[in-house]
Amino acid sequence: MGKIVAIVNQKGGVGKTTTAVNLAASLALLDFRVLLIDADPQGNASSGVGVYPDDNTISIYDCIVNGKMASEAVVETKTPNLFVMPATIHLVGAEIEMINFDRREYRMKDALTDVKNDYDFIFIDCAPSLGLVTLNALVASDSVIIPVQCEYFALEGLGKLLNTIRIVQSNMNPNLSIEGILMTMYTNRYKSANAVYEDVRFHCRDIVFDTVITRTVRLSEAPSYGQPIAVYDIKSVGHVNYMNLAKEFLLKNGYTV
Repeated sequence: MGKIVAIVNQKGGVGKTTTAVNLAASLALLDFRVLLIDADPQGNASSGVGVYPDDNTISIYDCIVNGKMASEAVVETKTPNLFVMPATIHLVGAEIEMINFDRREYRMKDALTDVKNDYDFIFIDCAPSLGLVTLNALVASDSVIIPVQCEYFALEGLGKLLNTIRIVQSNMNPNLSIEGILMTMYTNRYKSANAVYEDVRFHCRDIVFDTVITRTVRLSEAPSYGQPIAVYDIKSVGHVNYMNLAKEFLLKNGYTV
């Protein structure tokens, strides 16, 4: 049965989609069968792996709102072993449409029972919010990865997010765990980046990944070509970072690498 991991932070621009796309692709290249779920109406995770849905595309919206089978929404990407469940702009209205649904927090969990056994890992790229769709992702998931940008403002919402996770654990998903906090967009040229990194390591030492994602031009270029960094530039620092993260993730989950 596949492990479901939500990649969450209510703050935008901290590397959620970059992490979702490139961690999923790195694991796929290590011969694991991986599904990437785009739960952000901006659809950047979809385009980041070369999938460009239109209004007629069956998407995660159709699964959680209209009751479509999750398997109908899965699209194969050009990266071997990597599949995506895309998002469309319709997802913007999902929270309002689900407000009166029974078990509205469990819509994604229920939908994914259709495909959970088909993949080794399922990653959910969440929108920068703590709304109902993100709550659905937390309820559906086994664990959470929290990307944190190496800047002071990025730390402001971390406590609120950790508290939200505790509420979900207490009330809706007692098996939810924190896979790890991932430090992103790091550059050792800035004292502030080093200070934030050390601060997070000190206060959250047990749940911080050893791998740190460096800010690089190649990593930021790759999405415009619809490619994970492993496909766009396998020699880049970004690829090395995410492959190291994939291996650390596997070790945390009992795999030998």
